[in-house]
Amino acid sequence: MTVPASDLAQDQPVTASGRPGAITLTRHGKPALSRKCLLTAQGYGRWWAEYERLGLFPGQSAPAALADAAQRADLLISSTRPRARESADLAAPGRDVRVDPLFIEAALPPPPVPEWIKLSPRFWGVVSRFWWHVFNHHDGQETRAQAEARAGQAADFLIDAAAGGRDVVVFAHGYFNHMVGVRLKARGWRLAENQGFKYWSQRRFEAG
Repeated sequence: MTVPASDLAQDQPVTASGRPGAITLTRHGKPALSRKCLLTAQGYGRWWAEYERLGLFPGQSAPAALADAAQRADLLISSTRPRARESADLAAPGRDVRVDPLFIEAALPPPPVPEWIKLSPRFWGVVSRFWWHVFNHHDGQETRAQAEARAGQAADFLIDAAAGGRDVVVFAHGYFNHMVGVRLKARGWRLAENQGFKYWSQRRFEAG
């Protein structure tokens, strides 16, 4: 069940421990939109917009380890995107999930290349991310600097949420989770468990 993101940590009990809880960054499950196609750059832009709008491919279930972590967590947070929200609901049915746009994926506009070039969405994702990261191609969307600032805000937000021993599980997106993880490490947190960035993967951080 989704609930507003306001007052995220204020209504959560603080444990007896003075040590912060763990922060687990989880990537969503397999999305509904197929990557088995060839698209122009403009076509990829339309594909990505649909990807952002849709939820999960039907018939999935969360891995047992993730479901256990989500059920035991003190706080569950999700990006506003349907694929993240549905992943949280599958991992922890019946639990309240705080939905927050702070955790949406970083912008991924296609690069300005000739329309005769056709690639699969998987390759367009790599090329578009490179163009965005290296050349700051944002096409009027979120810039790299803006996304980096947002990732820093997200890291600080999660550290505050984990105060007093609260375990926090976040359901969000591959690249933005990576950006948040970099900033958690810069703030002295260590990567205690790393399942990579595949669908349903967990990356758990603990205070150093």
